[in-house]
Amino acid sequence: MIVQLMYLVAALCFILALKGLSSPKHARYGNFIGAFGMLVGVVTAYVHGVVHNGLWILVAVALGVAVGIPAARSVKMTAIPQMVALFNGVGGAAAALVALAEFFAVRDTTVLFRLATVLTVLIGSVSFSGSVVTFLKLQELMTTRPVLLPAGQQLAIAAGVSSVALCALTMAVPNGFLLWSLAAVGLALGVLFVLPVGGADVPIAISLLNAFTGLAVAASGYVLTNTLLIVAGTLVGASGTILTRLMAQAMGRSLTNILFGAFKATTATAHQEEQRTVKSGTVEDVAILLGYANNVVVVPGYGLAVAQAQHAVRELVSQLEKRGVAVSYGIHPVAGRMPGHMNVLLAEADVPYEQLKELDDVNPGITSVDVAVVVGANDVVNPGARDEPASPIYGMPIFDVDRAKSVVFMKRSMRPGFAGVDNELLYNPKTTLLFGDAKDSLTKLLAAVKQL
Repeated sequence: MIVQLMYLVAALCFILALKGLSSPKHARYGNFIGAFGMLVGVVTAYVHGVVHNGLWILVAVALGVAVGIPAARSVKMTAIPQMVALFNGVGGAAAALVALAEFFAVRDTTVLFRLATVLTVLIGSVSFSGSVVTFLKLQELMTTRPVLLPAGQQLAIAAGVSSVALCALTMAVPNGFLLWSLAAVGLALGVLFVLPVGGADVPIAISLLNAFTGLAVAASGYVLTNTLLIVAGTLVGASGTILTRLMAQAMGRSLTNILFGAFKATTATAHQEEQRTVKSGTVEDVAILLGYANNVVVVPGYGLAVAQAQHAVRELVSQLEKRGVAVSYGIHPVAGRMPGHMNVLLAEADVPYEQLKELDDVNPGITSVDVAVVVGANDVVNPGARDEPASPIYGMPIFDVDRAKSVVFMKRSMRPGFAGVDNELLYNPKTTLLFGDAKDSLTKLLAAVKQL
């Protein structure tokens, strides 16, 4: 009775944590509440199982602390999506291994136990291998572009059919070999599932795999008759599904298109782009443009995170505000490598949350904006997503910065964004390019504005 009560407390903490994390103002408290709920769950599990498995629980906790704390402290903000992918994969693998161990230890013959076991093994295996591939893509240990294997679609279909057949066989004839075979097929299915996903769609695949892991954990909760795992897994699965749907909407595409509509590039377009010219400017030119503007919108992206330029952009904005310039930040739902990436980054620099504006707040008045400053963003300001039906990112909602009176585009080079699509905004006559590291350029701009 006490155990179930403590699990209920932990479950309530998880629910309150999700509520807190939905608001930037309460996100830190939500994180603390969730951590406390996890502590309650772990301690309860330890006390409940100390007679038989106390040593193993302590070993597992020690390993988790040894890996988790250094990882959390050493990983940069730009690498958080990779860490999320890796941790998510570990969660899926843990659920699958627990189900396998419980299958051999308990030998429960009930239909529900068998169903929960095969689902946990299959979904956990898919989540693990798929998450590893997304990690490799985001870490650029392999190409970030879609990988299309010869007969890859047929192989994926064959793996899917085989997994269903093995699930049915294991349900009918509980057998360890069949269950291990199901795990192997699940691993292959996860790889084949994620390989065709590339570019800006990889974070969406991570979100979907996170939902898969939640379902695997919930199913493993039934295998272990653990109420807390069922609740926690269901919460993760539901929130991951909702997040996946929201991210797909932010991309303006269906989930089916994101997962199976691999980007295709043409050599002819590349040759055509090489002959086009752009207008570049100096720090002094841009400083004058900003210093004497009335209304400025800053659109940050992944390049801001890479350069760790959040403090520099905040200082520049503060200087512009001293001159009477109205400044706001345009935050795209999928800017960076994960939802909320820019929000967290700017919060580190103490940017007031009230200055962060969404698409619907910025676009209606974009024509009255004197200068739109794009710092490290690319695909989220690409007019091709709005105007070119043949573009791979067509339909994705963007900031219509090309309709502002002038545009300053801060970039390291002419390389395309994460989606691998050339940006027409670069060649717009209203666009002035300021090449260089974002932090360095913003620091120089700040000094130049102060001299005006």
